[in-house]
Amino acid sequence: MTHRDDWAPLLADLARRTEAALAMGGPEKLAKRRALGRVDARERIGLLLDADSFREIGALAGEVPADAFIAGHGLIDGRPVFVGAEDFSVAGGSIGTAGATKRARLAHLALQERRPLVLMLEGAGHRATNALRGERPAPNDLQALADLAGLVPTVAIVTGPSAGHGALAAPLSDFTIMVDGHSALFTAGPPLVEASLGEKVTKEDLGGPAVHAGISGVAHNVAADVDEACALARRYLALMPANAWSLPEVIDAEGDRAVEELLDIIPPDARRPYDMCEVLEAVCEDVFELAPLHGRSIITALARIGGRPVAVIANQPSVMAGAIDVAAAEKAARFIQIADAFHLPLIQLADNPGVLAGSASERAGILRAGARMFAAQHRADVPKIHVTLRKAFGFGSSVMGQNAFNGQTLSLAFPGAVLGGIPAKVGGQTSKADADTTKALVENEAAGPWRLAGTATYDAVIDPRQLRNAILDGLRVARTPVAEPVLRAGYLP
Repeated sequence: MTHRDDWAPLLADLARRTEAALAMGGPEKLAKRRALGRVDARERIGLLLDADSFREIGALAGEVPADAFIAGHGLIDGRPVFVGAEDFSVAGGSIGTAGATKRARLAHLALQERRPLVLMLEGAGHRATNALRGERPAPNDLQALADLAGLVPTVAIVTGPSAGHGALAAPLSDFTIMVDGHSALFTAGPPLVEASLGEKVTKEDLGGPAVHAGISGVAHNVAADVDEACALARRYLALMPANAWSLPEVIDAEGDRAVEELLDIIPPDARRPYDMCEVLEAVCEDVFELAPLHGRSIITALARIGGRPVAVIANQPSVMAGAIDVAAAEKAARFIQIADAFHLPLIQLADNPGVLAGSASERAGILRAGARMFAAQHRADVPKIHVTLRKAFGFGSSVMGQNAFNGQTLSLAFPGAVLGGIPAKVGGQTSKADADTTKALVENEAAGPWRLAGTATYDAVIDPRQLRNAILDGLRVARTPVAEPVLRAGYLP
């Protein structure tokens, strides 16, 4: 006896409904978008995930295909992740009632199963017709995203204009990528801005990559196209653990070696600039800089050294001599908190004249931003290794974790390194010191780190060529972080 014939109409109905859900905006709309160089939502998911690994949830939800939000799970380098993509070819990628439920469900699953979450943003925010339907209070995806912070890695890839509710997923994510020439983020798009404020502005000037990756800091990196954006997301997740209950993956890699080229890269004269990125590339096997266009006087980077993922905070002497402004301090503070949450050792490379002085800096809030960065690095409970390469004046040494009694595993300096409240010559002038006292201050500063090493301010003064080996020694002696979420009481400044 067989029941195949009885199943046939049910399976045919399922096939018809599934085909409709997979159709997105239909052949004509999809062809038009491809002609504009756009990549459709399902293709984007395919570019992100390992081949043939995507499994969809909620495909039949809503009155339009997938309710304009494609959700599910798949693999990246064999590791499970959850992924959701707004589909602009259906109702402008707007958020309908079913789509809102799917978004919340996806984020809740990421926390429940302790897996990373990647969101692809390209939508118009809440659907206008939602107002014509009765709605009930229910959990939403933004609440769930806030709950994910520090527990599972979250990534937002902005592939087109994203407005309103959907756009808020970007600042709530740990890592946000914008696709150049296509993406934009805003609370409200240009038509609404013009209608409410009378301001005429393009979507690029309102919220394009130059705005959010360069000025506001809402986005971290800019990709040339969707392929590169997906590659950046994969690279970021490869350097992160799956969740706060696990540790970053250590891979086999080259161990100790001297880095001879550092003597060519770094000039001993603290007044001469150099590119700190060259130092990182020479010392580490893999360097992935985050937010390179924002707060440029500080480098925030994920890296591997000896095969171990680490988080690097480094002053950039080629930008404002490495002086720390508000944007740099705020960028660094958030990065440090993410590194701490996911158990990444913190490497702090200092070479700065202090936090940025002046009336514009004070009005921008440099004291609060600097205090926030200081508190973040002080609270970080991961192994911390500090190196003063040439100089660190005033609060510029504190925010970079120079004090060995700040939870540092190692506190090191290069020969010639200088610390002080302010540069000695300026200090003599502002304190109205006599000529002999000013001369003594300048000579003391020029004498390098020997007096400080003599008082155990530094654990050691090292040959610059041994920087990689010293960091590896510190990582070997450091305790293994506890693989569980970091809990904090109180608030940052």
